[in-house]
Amino acid sequence: MGMTLAEKILSLKTSREVHAGEIVISPVDVVATQDGTGPLAVREFRKLKMPVKNPKGVVLFIDHAAPSPRKELSNDHMLLREFAQETGCNLSDVGEGVIHQRLVEDFVSPGNVVIGADSHSCTPGALGAFATGMGSTDIAIGMALGRTWLRVPDTFRINYTGKLTKGVYSKDLILFLIGDIGADGATYKALEFGGPVVEQMSMSSRFTLSNMAVEAGAKVGLIATDETTKAYLKLMDRGDQFIEIGPDKDAKYERTIDIDVTKLEPQVSFPHTVDNVRPISKAEGVKIQQAYIGTCTNGRLEDLEVAARILKGKTKAKAVRLIVCPASKKVFKEALDKGYISIFVDAGAAIIAPGCGPCVGVHEGALGDGERCITSQNRNFKGRMGNPEGEIYLASPATTAYSALKGEIADPREVL
Repeated sequence: MGMTLAEKILSLKTSREVHAGEIVISPVDVVATQDGTGPLAVREFRKLKMPVKNPKGVVLFIDHAAPSPRKELSNDHMLLREFAQETGCNLSDVGEGVIHQRLVEDFVSPGNVVIGADSHSCTPGALGAFATGMGSTDIAIGMALGRTWLRVPDTFRINYTGKLTKGVYSKDLILFLIGDIGADGATYKALEFGGPVVEQMSMSSRFTLSNMAVEAGAKVGLIATDETTKAYLKLMDRGDQFIEIGPDKDAKYERTIDIDVTKLEPQVSFPHTVDNVRPISKAEGVKIQQAYIGTCTNGRLEDLEVAARILKGKTKAKAVRLIVCPASKKVFKEALDKGYISIFVDAGAAIIAPGCGPCVGVHEGALGDGERCITSQNRNFKGRMGNPEGEIYLASPATTAYSALKGEIADPREVL
């Protein structure tokens, strides 16, 4: 029987042929936590009184509230640093960047099984890795045993066809899909992204698709490896880790969704659910007070480049706060070298340390009562940016940057 990409990866990892619906015990290559969930995982792990099975495969990230805004979080950061010191696990400290960006830059390779104490741990699926989010207790068990249990998911095959038009990006493609199938439309499914549009995408754009798979409820968001994957791994000094892995031609899918992107407009997700998606033509004119470009979804160099292109030589609207946060230190340095950071500063932006920034509402950009923010992040739940009285609109970096100039949600195709 032909296998989907999810079945292929888990069969490879468990050394036997497995299919959707089976329960498997799988070795784990990478276990990840962050400063919001990691302290609980560490405390649960210590109750087990066991050593870490594979310290080189465990990464503790301090990114969600980094630098720390208050003493309680500072103490949690200390706990993670102490744990890394005593166990030999990897530590990614303040300023290194967002967990999901750092995982694909430095830790995850095709065919890996990755578990992370964060819902957007599905991001490395774009590298052909079975990567998924779990609770802190499951992460503690994964650290102790170097294994985890999974039900092999059924798969939705998503074929993107046609030709992307100017001003439409992978963020628009994934928002459109989520708006179509709903926030629970793919619960515990594998989303397998493919088709000619994905085949021509950069890795940066592919990471955006996989990152937001969980916003449709999916367990993983997977993309077959190819020459683009190989080139990315080589750039990250892991070229020797490349393997070719993809679905069989006769793979059995629960559902196949074909999306012709040719006439697709830029998309905007309205408050307070990610699947509340409208085309830009039905979103223009909504006044905003904050624009945020960054996060694990769209804080990569490609995202900053398009934003810089729109903002160059211009100044943000007077009533708008513009915040820019590179996804990692590596991205930050490259953006400095290319002059993007200077463009943002000249446009009136506040540049903050690589990390999650205001996305989770802990610091650096909480909204005031009644304020609206347009952002390249992945979630707009009520209260997500620190205030249930605020409103969050999700869009591509291009739409976010142009809206910052106009002071209202605006169509970036006017200037691209």
